[in-house]
Amino acid sequence: MKRVNYFLLAILVMAIFTGCRTKQKEMKEELINFIKVHDSVVIPLAKKANLAYWNAAISGSEVDFKKAEELQLKLIEVYADTTALQTLQKIKVSGLVNDTLLARQLDLLYTQFLMAKADTLKLNAIVRMETKIEREFSIFRTNLNGTKMTDNDVEEVLRRSRNMKKQKDVWNAQKKIGQVVAEDIKKLIVMRNEVADDMGFKNYHQMKLILNEQKPRVITSLFDELDTLTGDAFAEVKSNVDDYLVDYYGLKNKDELMPWNYQNRFFQEAPRIYDVDLSSYYADKNLETLTIDYYNGIGLPIEEMLKNSDLYEKEGKNQHAFCISIDRLKDVRVFCNVKPNSYWMNTMLHEYGHALYDYNIDENFPFVLREPAATFTTEAIAMIFGRFASNPQWLQDIVGVSEAEKMKIAKSCFKTLRLEQLVFSRWSQVMYRFEKAMYEDPEQDLNTLWWDLVEKYQLMKRPPDRDEPDWATKIHIALFPCYYHNYLLGELLASQLYFYIVENIVQSDDYKFQSFANNKEVGDYLRNNVFSVGSKYYWDDMIKRATGENLTPRFYAKQFVE
Repeated sequence: MKRVNYFLLAILVMAIFTGCRTKQKEMKEELINFIKVHDSVVIPLAKKANLAYWNAAISGSEVDFKKAEELQLKLIEVYADTTALQTLQKIKVSGLVNDTLLARQLDLLYTQFLMAKADTLKLNAIVRMETKIEREFSIFRTNLNGTKMTDNDVEEVLRRSRNMKKQKDVWNAQKKIGQVVAEDIKKLIVMRNEVADDMGFKNYHQMKLILNEQKPRVITSLFDELDTLTGDAFAEVKSNVDDYLVDYYGLKNKDELMPWNYQNRFFQEAPRIYDVDLSSYYADKNLETLTIDYYNGIGLPIEEMLKNSDLYEKEGKNQHAFCISIDRLKDVRVFCNVKPNSYWMNTMLHEYGHALYDYNIDENFPFVLREPAATFTTEAIAMIFGRFASNPQWLQDIVGVSEAEKMKIAKSCFKTLRLEQLVFSRWSQVMYRFEKAMYEDPEQDLNTLWWDLVEKYQLMKRPPDRDEPDWATKIHIALFPCYYHNYLLGELLASQLYFYIVENIVQSDDYKFQSFANNKEVGDYLRNNVFSVGSKYYWDDMIKRATGENLTPRFYAKQFVE
């Protein structure tokens, strides 16, 4: 009797196993077919949408922006397919997809379709509002007494002029973009929150982080840690900045300093207070050539990407900088408004860092995986390279300054880089906490909230009786929502990767005088361990594979705080 029972049990187990194998095969085949259909529709449509966005950014034309908007709406329509979402949900819940690449694609596709789960009419309205606001930013030019100024012109006055009245007038004139777009941005915030609420999230900020594989509590905790980590160090350098500026402008005391005296629109960049004018080393240089030479030297050529890039100012052209992968293959482009100064040298290195990441993702990967592991991992690469614009060793190796000149400016260069990082870290605190609070309570007094945070984290006081939507002048709040924290996470990872490369690839214990110039092993390391794997792995898994440990602020602190 026992033998009969064992036999029946064996038959039952085999039947269950066979059934599971059959079900696994069904789920796998259904997912493969789903991906084929998805790719056949999305790949050509996304390429058209990216090209349309690129053209609109260059021309500023209402016609071009309308075309970009229409194509973006078509993409939303694809991802708003509830039947497709249900199919992905069924496959995901089954837990039967064991193939690593397929499972990763399933996770990413599910998130993309989930983000479009809301009412299509609401999503379309958001796109239309974003397009309207983007065009306003694109065509806006600061008007000072009838003279139109580009953002480059504005920054030059704030950076160089000792005429405080002119600085104030230029600063106020540039801030008028806030009055143009603020009411539309407020409407946009409400619209985004409605979408998040429809999807079961507390607000849009929470939704955006979670759907980008980030835990809101973890990010906030990390920002709290960085606040504590950088607070005292920033207060010290901010006092030094104030002392310098009081003397520079011939003021009586620090209380006379106003936001327009800190040499840029948002005090997000370091004022030039040390005895080195980094821009002077680039004044007669071709930044394009320097960028080509540097990246060629580390085995990461950029010539193919330069062919379709747009690097210089034009009438109506968007005044910002970005990188875009048109097809998630080899059509990768950089958008700049280059002038021969240290800011734009940093930006060129930064944007082509992004571009190289996109360009070197394994082109044999499925379409869904041909993106960086996370937003901040591509920011990290951009930041590693952007930092070199103020590095004395890089200035010697690439720009050609002498050994004597390098040593003469080295201390000031390192101080400048440290100041840049601390200033940017505190500015990032403002941006992260403003957006978080804004989406939690859109009805609050945003003008006051903005300056409360500026005073707390940047130690910069608001102008007397100021009640203007200065928060709305920062384009990211409208068009790149809940993104800014990725810059600071990118800085953390940039330091982590930098230390790993110096120690393990360059094999040096000198963490200051490094440029990686002409070291093709650096390019090989980044290509093989960061770029090529795309989004094959969850971001922290990729970081651990590349550096031996998970993301940590330890190296950032070691480089810029301690």
